[in-house]
Amino acid sequence: MPRDLKRPDQRHPEKAHRPATPRLPKPDWIRVKARAGKGFRETQEIVQTHGLTTVCQEAGCPNLGECWDKRHATMMIMGEICTRGCTFCNVATGRPEALDIFEPGRVADAVARLGLNHVVVTSVDRDDLDDGGAEHFAMTIRAIRKRAPGTTIEVLTPDFLKCRSKALERVVAARPDVFNHNLETVPRLYAQVRPGARYFHSLRLLQRVRELDPAIFTKSGLMVGLGESAGEVRQVMDDMRAADVDFLTIGQYLQPTPRHHAVDRFVTPEEFDAYARAACGKGFLMVSATPLTRSSHHAGEDFAKLRAARSARPAQA
Repeated sequence: MPRDLKRPDQRHPEKAHRPATPRLPKPDWIRVKARAGKGFRETQEIVQTHGLTTVCQEAGCPNLGECWDKRHATMMIMGEICTRGCTFCNVATGRPEALDIFEPGRVADAVARLGLNHVVVTSVDRDDLDDGGAEHFAMTIRAIRKRAPGTTIEVLTPDFLKCRSKALERVVAARPDVFNHNLETVPRLYAQVRPGARYFHSLRLLQRVRELDPAIFTKSGLMVGLGESAGEVRQVMDDMRAADVDFLTIGQYLQPTPRHHAVDRFVTPEEFDAYARAACGKGFLMVSATPLTRSSHHAGEDFAKLRAARSARPAQA
């Protein structure tokens, strides 16, 4: 009998043993209005008719209504089942199906139909594949370049931790405009929040992208409200800058179900402003730090600003 991924117990079987913790009531600054206008319906139709998966839906993003209303959707390739079981993530965990070789073409066609100036392509972790899905990422980038040559491309990749060598090189060789890999949290919390990953491996991945192709912008993100301290967040900023990361995003963690990692607290807008000021002072080209910031939120507008910031920097040196 097939799994029903709409049921939390079948979507997250690895969390069945975890004690349920009640979700804290959201403060006013974290609430969003539901939207279902013409743009939303058109985006939904294109996603459905192309048989695509979006991280907007799978991760339960609070900005889904806003982005889809603007015909912006973040494509999630390689299926809807992840081989990892991070305690913060709402993407289903288990044994994925085989890769769909026609998926890159369908993604590219959807990008063209949506008329996207900038697209974000992410994926589940595929530790079952020798290259972690690196070639599938490269195929998707090439397909978008062919079908929608005016669209800039941002990839949000897994860490390729368990892959054979040269997996990262395949993605970089396809030349995305932005390479994003989220560190997610501070090193102390990795065992609780991101148990299948390694902090310094992820940091080195970002640094390696810059070494392979300095023209590619690098980007990484953090969630706050998981139990980290402000000092730990600032140390991660320093680590990212040492790896020459261009763009930092910081957003509030929201607990998907009672069996996911609990929200320690809701970080105030004033604290987010302080993080943004600190990050700008450390030399990031771009910083987005608000309660509702997510990796792909306003990615197109942010890419234009990022490119302008890099062009302006030599003149200020």
